[in-house]
Amino acid sequence: MKLAHKLFVAGYLVASVLFVVCAAALLWFAGLQLWEAVSPGSELAVVARLNGILEAIALLTIAVASLELGQTILEEEVQRQEQMSAPTRVRRFLSRFMIVLVVSLSIETLVAVFKFTHEDPSLLPYAASIGAVAALLLAGWGIFVRLNRSVEELEPEAMERTKGEDAKLAEG
Repeated sequence: MKLAHKLFVAGYLVASVLFVVCAAALLWFAGLQLWEAVSPGSELAVVARLNGILEAIALLTIAVASLELGQTILEEEVQRQEQMSAPTRVRRFLSRFMIVLVVSLSIETLVAVFKFTHEDPSLLPYAASIGAVAALLLAGWGIFVRLNRSVEELEPEAMERTKGEDAKLAEG
């Protein structure tokens, strides 16, 4: 059983590293896109420059989400020594993921609104649907957290140990 646990930890570590590598690549592409958009020697129209900047923002949003997922996996699955119950672990992991997802979708909604406003306003309902999905996810996550609050009350000692370990991870 210890070997299986070590294999899972190794798999999580590889996944975490790959998320960070993907984020680095996306950051590079965003930098290239931004440079192309703001480059003084470029003869792009203002609308094309704006679209380039918006594309860079979209790439940065995905890069941040990828970095956050890599960090979450590293902290929750590789570094964490404290064994939490399954509901607590799921709630923590899901909460961290949902924060990234809702923020990313919200930023993507803004980018799409700006882009579609200048390119093709008939596509604005698609941007609105992205925003609606973000709002539904936020509401569903709120309901999930509210309904699962009783689980935290059932295991206060485990939550205190976990919070202590969180502080150690933040320091180191």
